Amino acid sequence: MIKHIVMWKLKNAADASNFKAQLDTCRQLVPGMLAFEVATSTAGLEANCDVVLYSVFEDSAALAAYQNHPHHQQISSGLGVLRDTRSVLDYET
Repeated sequence: MIKHIVMWKLKNAADASNFKAQLDTCRQLVPGMLAFEVATSTAGLEANCDVVLYSVFEDSAALAAYQNHPHHQQISSGLGVLRDTRSVLDYET
């Protein structure tokens, strides 16, 4: 399994719910996607990012299919203008 974790710091934290809603349209986009969860920071809890994506893929081929899917590419391009920074960690379990 490949876990794919991405965290974004947005230029405007008020855009977080819209950012999340757009990312949520990528749920179940490709076969081999086993988990997909998008969350936004919660007031009163520690956070140094505004949005996080936790996803799990059957294998690296499923992750590549997700990353190269036209819908994912479109969403990523549109959201890119809203972000200040992006951090990612992919790892195998």
